Amino acid sequence: MLMTTNEPDPAAVRGGMEEDEAAALYRLMTWLSPSFPVGAFAYSSGIEWAVEAGDITDAASLRGWLAAMLTDGSGFCDAVFLAQSFRAASDPAGLKEITELAAAFVPSRERQLETTTQGRAFIEIARAAWNSPGLDAMVAACDGPIVYPVAVGIVSAAHGIRLAPSLHAFLHAVLSNWISAGARLIPLGQTDSQRVLADLEPVVAATAGRANAASLDQLGSATFRADLASLRHETQYTRLFRS
Repeated sequence: MLMTTNEPDPAAVRGGMEEDEAAALYRLMTWLSPSFPVGAFAYSSGIEWAVEAGDITDAASLRGWLAAMLTDGSGFCDAVFLAQSFRAASDPAGLKEITELAAAFVPSRERQLETTTQGRAFIEIARAAWNSPGLDAMVAACDGPIVYPVAVGIVSAAHGIRLAPSLHAFLHAVLSNWISAGARLIPLGQTDSQRVLADLEPVVAATAGRANAASLDQLGSATFRADLASLRHETQYTRLFRS
């Protein structure tokens, strides 16, 4: 009598995901988690000045400020640059133009430092631990400072990760960092911080969808107070954050 053993289905072991889907999820969770060392914790994107000025005083005002930044400010613009760089990853000339535009689109010196520093760190760590064929050529095509959303876009493209989850993961990471900064500055408790994150879930989804469908001609920002905050942060007498 022959005895046979039933080998587990690999897809079942991964919870029903295909191997490439499981790998993509694993990488996005790693790259865009607070533990990925791009230094995001050191920046507040002007929130520190907004707290000092009295614009942000509690969870409700933080939620309103961040919703505006997502829908009408840097959140939407950065998501558009991520999507466009992702699509242009195999077009050196197009990728260079998008990289230059993204670097020029930042409204203040401190925000420029924030996004280029994080972009450089993201690329360097991805190359060191998660390198893939084609990434070096994409970085070379950028031919200049690479801002954070462009870095995420080209690394995701180089690894064959789909654009939609890359956009959602990026916006979640950016929002989580903003909330973390606000929680330390106001301050907020952990439960209130999570409530803000939960409340903004549909805003993140809607912003990712808009950015996915948007062209470069649809780029635009109307968060003047947030831009002013990033400019005035530079002259604050006491600062915990670098932006």
